[in-house]
Amino acid sequence: MRSKTLFPYEPRGNQKIIMEHIDAALEKGGHIIAESGTGSGKTICSLAPSLEYALKHRKKVLYLTRTNSQQKQVIIELRKINQQSKVFGMGMQGRGNMCPLLEERPDLRNGNAEELSKVCGDLKKASADGGKGCPFFSKLLDFDVEGLAALAREKIPTVEDFMEMCKPHDICPYEANKILLKDAMVVTAPYIYFFSPMIRRALLDWMKVHISDLIVIIDEAHNLADYARELHSRDLTVRGLELSGHEAMEIGNPRLTQGLDINGACTLFQDIVSATASEYVIEDDGLVPPSEIETQLMSRLSSTSRDVQLMLMNMVTHGDIIRETRRKQGKLPRSHIFKTACFMQEWMLLEESEYAKLVCGGENTALQAYCLNPALATGILKDCHSSIHLSGTISPISEYRDSIGLPEDTDCLLLPSPFSKDNRLIIYAEDMTTRFETLAMDKEMLPRMKKLIREILENIPRNTLLFFPSFSLMKEFADVANDLGRDVHFEQQGMTQDELMTTVADFKLGTGAIMFAVMGGRISEGIDFPDRELEVAILVGIPYPKPTARQKALLNYCDRRFGKGWEYTVKAPTVRKMMQSIGRLLRRETDRGVAIVLDSRMAQFKTEVPEIRPSTQPIKDAREFLDRQYDFVNIPSK
Repeated sequence: MRSKTLFPYEPRGNQKIIMEHIDAALEKGGHIIAESGTGSGKTICSLAPSLEYALKHRKKVLYLTRTNSQQKQVIIELRKINQQSKVFGMGMQGRGNMCPLLEERPDLRNGNAEELSKVCGDLKKASADGGKGCPFFSKLLDFDVEGLAALAREKIPTVEDFMEMCKPHDICPYEANKILLKDAMVVTAPYIYFFSPMIRRALLDWMKVHISDLIVIIDEAHNLADYARELHSRDLTVRGLELSGHEAMEIGNPRLTQGLDINGACTLFQDIVSATASEYVIEDDGLVPPSEIETQLMSRLSSTSRDVQLMLMNMVTHGDIIRETRRKQGKLPRSHIFKTACFMQEWMLLEESEYAKLVCGGENTALQAYCLNPALATGILKDCHSSIHLSGTISPISEYRDSIGLPEDTDCLLLPSPFSKDNRLIIYAEDMTTRFETLAMDKEMLPRMKKLIREILENIPRNTLLFFPSFSLMKEFADVANDLGRDVHFEQQGMTQDELMTTVADFKLGTGAIMFAVMGGRISEGIDFPDRELEVAILVGIPYPKPTARQKALLNYCDRRFGKGWEYTVKAPTVRKMMQSIGRLLRRETDRGVAIVLDSRMAQFKTEVPEIRPSTQPIKDAREFLDRQYDFVNIPSK
């Protein structure tokens, strides 16, 4: 195993196997997907061989994470490597997190990457020309960057650490970071830095590397396909159209054609969106026939397709003028008219084999161009020297490989959990389910489930997480833990990261605390609960995706392309969500835990979860397991 010279620990368990497979993929310039459970050291097992290969062959390593907070572990492991072999690495985040000017300019805080880049570019030019630009960039121009670089090489700072290093000097950490990236052998950044074409081009330029000399590591890879679909999807909301109309009035409401002004066009679009929703929405959304919107436009305007295109081009021009005017005024170069017109143009040119045309209901009705093919974003991975995809729950690996467009000869490595199966009990109730049809017919099902949950909480006073398929179902059970004398916490939609982590910290500190969360949410995926911080997980139902029009379109797409629509779009994501949730129980070799699934449909997943078994007495079985385990295992208590 070549990478042992940079591996800062004594390899254990499956770590040698992971690194040997990564070595082989790097040698042939190929790709590897590896599923290995939490605690197997995937971060360091990918960094060590990648770095060793990069150093010998003049490559660089880009470690991509789903969230900014996950970058910290990469930096921690890089510091360990740096103790024995001096290797420099940096973290990178967006201007929204790193730009100190945003604290002084609240009007810029909600700008997207493109808008902030344009404002920043103008301010930097003004500073370089000796005018009134950005004060933080102006100070950076006269700053000893080499001194800062030497300190960074010594400390290997996280992004947060680097920002603190820049703060006393009043220099821009974002721009300083960009300067230092050229010397970094490893850069860790959020997904968008590679999968957004505009940002990727900038990053490769800052790193001074050609894409063919890049080794890309993707953490929490099971999130990538959905992320890529969302990245390439677009929507046009009624609220956005209202803002476009207001913007039109502010500039004098220019005419687009002889009988139609911009505000009139926006009102017309609103009418069409509303009419389309009334016609096609079933519950949440509906599929829109391919030429429906264009047909309605031509009919209402009594015009041809070419006339409609000319009208939209005219709108784009007015919107672009607004953006440039705002930019000259030092404001965000944003135009709702521009966004509206561009969406309508793109909608008419969509490749219907790759996108679903949807209309979404609710308070803010919208048209949505939903990307069905994540490879439109992820296909760029084939241009890299190699890519390494890591996850604790990515099975079936073939679905992931096919969806994101990796070659068929990609190495697919499935490793068993490093934890003994004796450490975990997974049982399910055969007489309960959250299946929609059953709930509609059996009005006693939810009360019986609530009664059982209440009895579990009363009889097993250990830290317990209740996982639900959705926030709406979670609300149905919100009162089940009332008056138990135990601390109760809730994951809530729209929580900030700080709010979420405070809630989690309070739960961890409790003895016999209870938390309500959703499968597929932030608590179910990225948070560790070692030792006695979590001992019981109750899954209230199976998290099958809701049969929306969007979901059906995705299923049909995967059926058409791979012949595995149900397996790829229903079963695979359901298994991942469940196993992510159950996986919270075991984070270290000494952890013990019980998962109780309140749904008879769990029997259908015997192949994916071989240790599951039915239970007619879940409380008795859970208590006996926990009591037996703690008889002979010394687990640290609070």
